Amino acid sequence: MLAEIICIGDELLIGQTINTNAAWLGDALNRSGIQVQRVHTISDDPQAILSMVDECLLRSQVVVMTGGLGPTKDDLTKHTLCDYFGSHLVMNNEALERIESFMRVRQLPILEVNRQQAALPHNCRVIQNYKGTACGMWFEKNGHVLVSMPGVPYEMQAMMSEEVIPSLQSKFALPHITHRTLLTMGVGESFLAEQIADWENSLAAADIKLAYLPSPGSVKLRMSHYGGGDSAAVAEHFARKESELRQLIGDCIYGQENDTIAGVVGQLLRDRNLTLATAESCTGGHVGHLLTSIPGSSAYYKGGMITYTNAIKTAQLGVPEEEIAQFGVVSNEIATAMAQQIRKKFSADFGIGITGIAGPDGGSEATPVGTVCISVSSSYGEFVKKEVLGRSRERTIQVASHFALNYLRKEILRTDAC
Repeated sequence: MLAEIICIGDELLIGQTINTNAAWLGDALNRSGIQVQRVHTISDDPQAILSMVDECLLRSQVVVMTGGLGPTKDDLTKHTLCDYFGSHLVMNNEALERIESFMRVRQLPILEVNRQQAALPHNCRVIQNYKGTACGMWFEKNGHVLVSMPGVPYEMQAMMSEEVIPSLQSKFALPHITHRTLLTMGVGESFLAEQIADWENSLAAADIKLAYLPSPGSVKLRMSHYGGGDSAAVAEHFARKESELRQLIGDCIYGQENDTIAGVVGQLLRDRNLTLATAESCTGGHVGHLLTSIPGSSAYYKGGMITYTNAIKTAQLGVPEEEIAQFGVVSNEIATAMAQQIRKKFSADFGIGITGIAGPDGGSEATPVGTVCISVSSSYGEFVKKEVLGRSRERTIQVASHFALNYLRKEILRTDAC
């Protein structure tokens, strides 16, 4: 079962709006047993819509469209699809009542342009929008399905989850697609591939495919099985292969599926009734931000300090001025002193210290831009490591923050064995 996604909107083409709908739809359709083979982004132009719809319906059983539905004159998708499917607009009373109720509840005036949103092609199946005013439309042609929905993400997602996907599952005999994703950090894609080469080769016997999905500082390993076979046997194969992989690179795996490193670390701290404090320089509080993005993080995160200048590191955090002069502010010694001082100052079980040069300016031959020193301090001792993360300021801040939490994860697990 193949599908294509069409995203409509000039704002997508010029980069004004990031196309998150395509990513969400690809995941939702895939998990439902429908393989997405193409994603298209086009202008809200009748000819562009007509030619793309015609092309997609020739290739794929399912076409999902988002965007171009609304009360304004530049939203042309409804009228274009009405022409394509040889239809005419009729007032849908259920949609009209819902739109009027939607506006009244919000104490907004009901304009004629809002009422006209309830005028829909007579030969479509109307998909009601309980999060907004623009209805979705389900068309069928030669056994193929085209679904058009508004581009507002939370409106589209509700319509897909509550009506479109269940309807697709009822209409088509969809194969069962199984994915299992393990999340690694701190090891490059090429090194990882070399480490698990023999294991990867063994996946073919179980009809499992492996994909490497790299991002700054981490690599996702996704195992996939597409349809066929006994579901219990497939689950057994996945469990066995995952166990084998964990034996090979278990120290690099920090989570699975939609886990985040901050969430994983937070759960480890919570389960052990441990606390954490952070002292950040070049990351500017990003580690604290990641930690506090997790609900309930106050149970284990005591707080932090952003000690951006040497004077603040000395006066407020208590890092000895002579040590900064001796070792340099971007050094393992100063990162360790920061971690130790913040742990003591906040009476926490663990302290993180980060110092570095995020760039793009600064640095030297000995300490290039992107150099970051990260330390984790606890009553069991200190861990410290220097990383060189490249010249991108944003990437350096992001990767250094994730690495710091991953080093903390490893230190928590190490103390378990002490």
